[in-house]
Amino acid sequence: MSTSVPNSDLTGVDAVELGRRLAAGELSSVELTRAYLDRIAAEDEVLGAYLHVDAEAALARAGEIDAARAAGEELGPLAGLPVALKDVFVTEGVPTTSGSRILEGWRPPYDATVAARLKDAGTVLLGKTNMDEFAMGSSTENSAYRPARNPWDTDRIPGGSSGGSSAAVAGSLAPWALGTDTGGSIRQPAAVTGLVGHKPTYGSVSRYGLIAFSSSLDQAGPMARTVLDAAVLHEAIGGHDPRDSTSIDAAMPVLTEAARRGAEGDLSGLRVGVVRELGGEGHTDGYEPGVLARVAETVALLESMGAEVREVSCPSFDLALPAYYLIAPSEASSNLARFDGMRFGLRVGDDGTRSVDEVMALTREAGFGPEVKRRIILGTYALSAGYYDAYYGQAQKVRTLISRDFTAAFDDVDVLVSPTTPTVAFPLGARVDDPLAMYAADLCTLPASLAGLPAISVPVGLSEGLPVGFQVMAPALADDRCYRVAAAVEAALADARGHRFLDELARRAAAA
Repeated sequence: MSTSVPNSDLTGVDAVELGRRLAAGELSSVELTRAYLDRIAAEDEVLGAYLHVDAEAALARAGEIDAARAAGEELGPLAGLPVALKDVFVTEGVPTTSGSRILEGWRPPYDATVAARLKDAGTVLLGKTNMDEFAMGSSTENSAYRPARNPWDTDRIPGGSSGGSSAAVAGSLAPWALGTDTGGSIRQPAAVTGLVGHKPTYGSVSRYGLIAFSSSLDQAGPMARTVLDAAVLHEAIGGHDPRDSTSIDAAMPVLTEAARRGAEGDLSGLRVGVVRELGGEGHTDGYEPGVLARVAETVALLESMGAEVREVSCPSFDLALPAYYLIAPSEASSNLARFDGMRFGLRVGDDGTRSVDEVMALTREAGFGPEVKRRIILGTYALSAGYYDAYYGQAQKVRTLISRDFTAAFDDVDVLVSPTTPTVAFPLGARVDDPLAMYAADLCTLPASLAGLPAISVPVGLSEGLPVGFQVMAPALADDRCYRVAAAVEAALADARGHRFLDELARRAAAA
């Protein structure tokens, strides 16, 4: 028999603890789901975290889980826990737009693999979260519907492209969420909203049913309040999928065990490389002093826990930004060709007087936003005859050099660390007219994306009252190292401050 708990006491609790209460019968899934739905109703008009919420369906699903538990069915650890999904994952019968008008009203006939795995685990879908259109952006201001806002300061961005997911979790509108990371779109929003966000090894989480932006880069991953929560959610969605041709057929490391081990605070013998090109000496242009200060303090903390720290140079990292903005738009120009108004989604100008080509052109003009059009043009140009070798081909060579830099570095160290973002969250509107400044938000996250390596962002303090993220990168399929180091940092900082990081946000919200 469950005990009623005030909603405010539920929406600030970690997912793992909520799961324990559900399993112990201290709480029902209906009570928990209603708490989050009430919070969404009260706060989301300001935060803009969600594009679609179906309260009736969520409560019905929660009721089914409660009934199964009451009947004595054996349920997994995620059963009854609410979750939010970025609107780039197709969900059967649930509107899926990828943040674009060109898919407005589309209800897919099937589930993405990660959505299906969470459904099979017994989770309750709260809704689909806001995002930059087709995951193209670093601020969620490119959403075709409305911008999302940062719960720490609603005049600032929550990051992007998974800004709806970060706003939902940081604002206690979901206990955890899934995002996608192409060039930093999990880690960067996690950093600027004080969350943990992990980009898995490329191919270790299925891309089946993920609306493609850049197929050689896109990866789904968790965004959560704690490292352990992120590890639990990651384990639920990871693993081989035969429907994804890029899926790795290999056993996943045990991530929750790594997180628990890291929380013990012993990093003896771990070799940590601080990347010079990502905010180190001679590479500080564009980096805020407060960000660099928190990162330096965290590196010192790693040393105090027994890690061996040294500086590492990865010179090709300086070329990651231009290489990414040739490779990703090139792949996008191919992937987005399917959105033509003929098969699904928006159709404009089909009045019987226009040709198919005219209808396609009018549909794309009305359905795609400015940033998507910009990247399609860039990508089409880079792939065009006479320019392919000079642009796309050269960018792929740079990608190889970046991978070689990682390989060389990991011969000497176990993990690499850096700031997650050069700055804290910037004001809404500050960079919308300056695409290059917007792209610079991903300076630190791009190398791991281009190399397909795992990387995690963990909050390490504040600069000017706003969260700072610390990035940990590891070799392919060594995601457990990311979780171990991040958990050690998280635990050490909690001990030092006497409270968990997002408690600061909760206190501010209560005071307001």
